[in-house]
Amino acid sequence: MNSVLSGYDTLDVLGTALGVYVAIAALGTLVGMPWQYADGAGVMVVQAGGSVLAFVLAVAFLALLHRT
Repeated sequence: MNSVLSGYDTLDVLGTALGVYVAIAALGTLVGMPWQYADGAGVMVVQAGGSVLAFVLAVAFLALLHRT
């Protein structure tokens, strides 16, 4: 019986899906501009920085996953 994922490690597929999801969620957060509802500049910096950091971590995770 052939499956769609035959020849692939299941954890590679799940890791790729998770990395792509986190990257899309981070970009969606940046596009949604949640800092427009914040009261101070410090909160805006933390929210934007957190979104960028989440995207960077997702891309690094995907790069690490596909190098091994």
